[in-house]
This record gives sequence, C-alpha cells and structure tokens, in this order.
Amino acid sequence: MFKEILIEIKKSSFSVLPIYFLILLLLLLKVIDLSGYEILSFSLATILLIVGIALFNYGADNAMTPIGKKIGRGLTKQGKIWVLFLAVFVFGFLITIAEPDLSVLAQQTKSVFEKPLLVISISVSVGFFMLLAILKIIKKVNLIRILSLLYMISFALVAMIAYQGKEQMVALAFDSGGVTTGPMTVPFLMALGAGVASILAQKSEKDASFGFIAFSSIGPVIIMLLLSLMSSGNMTYELADYSLSDNFFMNYMHYILEKLKDVGLSIGLILISFLVVNFIFLHSTKKQLLYLVRGLLFAYIGLVIFLAAVDATYMGIGYKIGTLLADADNSLILLIAFIIGALTVLAEPAIKILVIQVEDITNGLIKRRNMLIALAIGVGSAIVLAFTRIIFKYSILYIIIPGYITCFILAFFVPKIYTAIAFDAGGVASGPLTSSFILPMALGLCAGLNGPDSILAYGFGIVSLVALSPLLSIEILGVFSVFSNRYKMNKAIKNVLKEDDKIIISFGE
Repeated sequence: MFKEILIEIKKSSFSVLPIYFLILLLLLLKVIDLSGYEILSFSLATILLIVGIALFNYGADNAMTPIGKKIGRGLTKQGKIWVLFLAVFVFGFLITIAEPDLSVLAQQTKSVFEKPLLVISISVSVGFFMLLAILKIIKKVNLIRILSLLYMISFALVAMIAYQGKEQMVALAFDSGGVTTGPMTVPFLMALGAGVASILAQKSEKDASFGFIAFSSIGPVIIMLLLSLMSSGNMTYELADYSLSDNFFMNYMHYILEKLKDVGLSIGLILISFLVVNFIFLHSTKKQLLYLVRGLLFAYIGLVIFLAAVDATYMGIGYKIGTLLADADNSLILLIAFIIGALTVLAEPAIKILVIQVEDITNGLIKRRNMLIALAIGVGSAIVLAFTRIIFKYSILYIIIPGYITCFILAFFVPKIYTAIAFDAGGVASGPLTSSFILPMALGLCAGLNGPDSILAYGFGIVSLVALSPLLSIEILGVFSVFSNRYKMNKAIKNVLKEDDKIIISFGE
C-alpha cells in the first residue's frame, strides 16, 4: 500500500511541480511579483496539493474503478435492465456531486448560479446521459450519430441564448462539460463502460466501451444552456474573493473542517448506495467490501486536502498571477499560455494512461511519443486561444462551432475507434490544475485587461477549449494513420508487382 501511495505521490508531483517551477522562473525573471508570504503559501499549498491528489487518485483507483466494474458487469449479468439503469443514474449523480473539479467551478461561479443548483443540475444531467451511453451499447447505435445530434441540440440552444442577449453564458456552459469529467468520475465511467460492454458488446466492437465520458461531458453543457435560457434575471458575474488570508494555517484548517463535512456527505452517500446494491444484487465478499471502503476513505482524505489547498491558496495565487500578467506584452502572455498548456497535458497522469491505451488498441501504429507531442501542441494552442479571446475580446463561438464541425467531419474519414477515444479524451485532458489554477489565472488576466464585468463573457471558456483540443489532435492522428496504411499498402503492392516482373523476366530468359 505505501509503495503504491509513493508512486501516486511521484505521479502527482510530475503533474503539479512543472507549473510550480514555471511560476518560480517567472518570479526570477521579474515577469510577475509575489510577496514572500505569498510564495511561502503557494509552496506549502503545492505540497498539500501533491499529497491530496496522490491520496485521492490511490483511493479512486481502488474504489471508483472496482465499483464501476462491479456495477457494470454484475448488474448487466442480472438481466434486469431497469435495475442497471437505476443504479447507473444514482451513482452517476452521486459521483458527480463528489467531483472536485465541479466543486471548484461552482465556487467560482456562485454569483451566477447558486452552488447547490449548479452542482445538482449538472449531477442529474450526468446520471441521465450515462443512461444514453448504456442504451448506445444495448441498441448498438453509432456513437457519432448520437453525439452529432446532441451537439446540434446544444448549438440550437446557443442560438436561442444569443437571441435573448445572453451569449456571455455560452463559455461557462461549455466549461461545465470539461470540469464534470474529472479525477472522480473518469475512473468510474471508464470502468462502468468496460463492464457493461464486456457483457453486451461483441469482441469485434472495440469502441463499445467508449462514450461514457463523452456523454457525461455534453450533458452538463445542455443543462447549463437550458438553465441560462430559462433564467429571467440578468446573468451578471460578481467577482469572487480571491484574496489570501494573513494566517495560512488557520485559513487552511478552516477549509479542512468545511470540506470534511461537505465531502463526507458525498462520499458517504456513494458508500451507502453501493452497500445497498451489493446486498441486494452483487453479494461481494466481506474482504472485497473492506477493500472498497478503504479506497473510499483514501479518496475522502485526499479530496479534503486537495480542495482545502485550492480554496485557501491556489485559486487566489492563480488569480493574482493573471492580474500581474495583464501588464506584460501580448506575445509574452501567449508564450506563457502555450508553455502552461504543454506542461499541464504532459504532466497529467490520466493523459499518460490514455496514450498507453491508444498505442495498445492501434497495435503500436500510434506511438505514445507522437500522441503526447500532438496533445501538448493541441492543449498549448487551446490555452493560447483562450488568452487570445481575453486580449482581443471575441466570442468563443468563433472557436467552438468550427472546432466541433471539424471533429464531426473528420469522424467520417477515420476508423470509429479513433473518434470514440477522441471524444472521451476531451474529458480526460482538463485535469485538476485546469480548474483550480489555470482558470483563475485566466479570470485574473481578464479582470486586469478588461475589468471584472468582462469575466463572464471572455474569462471563462478555457476549460472547454482544453477539452476540445484532444478531439482534434487524436482525429488528425487518425487521418495520418489512414493515409499511412494506404501508403504502406500501395508500397507493398508495388513491391509485389516488381517481384512478379522479375519472375516473368527470369522465365522469359
């Protein structure tokens, strides 16, 4: 156990420390300026963030993944689809409530939507859209057909919102889809999809288990657009308090006590629900249950440490760095944005799992190194586009609509497995650092350049662009693989014809 936790600490260190050292470099180069207390608070919060993410990931791997597999395989074997649907909806709802990235976003947008309303609405949408993912497997419906219909619905809602003069809500709505599929939901959804597909899908249907993350990403977008459409009030954003407390330890302990209660309720509901399902249908052994309870306990402790560090320090420091960057040259701002994006995706543990999975599925045709380079360029470019929006103040629709149209066009030219992986990868790329540090930095930059009133229109959207970039990166790699296969095939045919010519000549002689 301790060895596994140390491995997770190493992984989370690689995830957090590159950004931390980049900030230190910016301090040394005098691009930004932080007080000694702020640097100390940021350093202590970084250590706590590393420990929190490590404990949480260890717990999620040992609890969320097994729970997802047991529910997926066990309830599907029962042959009672209504039981499977009910359990999937309940667990999708509860696990989304416990998702740390969603909690971070809700904290930053509570002036627009009340935090309970936002969290519950998005959680309900995830539970419902997970049912669509299961129906996709049962009915063997093409993933792209369903997703194209859902995105058409979302863009129709966008048009209606723009007609009402609430276009500033679009970026926030698409951000909600990116943060929903975070470290809590992703392992559960991937395991659930694999469990259901292992019973219902044929072995030849390699893409059957994919799609759960994609559905859980578009669901919150649609529900947020509906909430914006139905709202009768003015959708105004009030800047949250990002100031740091004078006493780091007292402030951190305050948030620890607050998160112990909030997170404990969410994790407790997940545990109780699983124990009920297990008692009636799954009948796991006592040893297996203790293993799962231990995993949930580690996830609970890690989540409390992580969220407390984010609320106490990380969001505040990220916001202040953004405001300081507002005084820098545009070219320097965009360079820093690209480096942050590349470092974030290269260090994200979930991305490393994804590239290994893609290499295995494609039998080594797509190398890990090539995919990591493509994703780093893609996410770096996404954050550059997000910062460009802030500087030049243009609508996110100029990026989102062409981006998704391109994704669906490419889907017709690449094997289905690439598209399925691509849409799931969008939810994986936007990890904890995106919502807890990079998003506040974008908000700070927007406030510094354009004033707090512009944040809702131009500050949000960075998470959605980060989530969009892997779709394009992986599908473009898929296009290259198709042409590469054709080139290799044509070359092989030419070589065979040459050999035939030699044989014919030799016989003629």
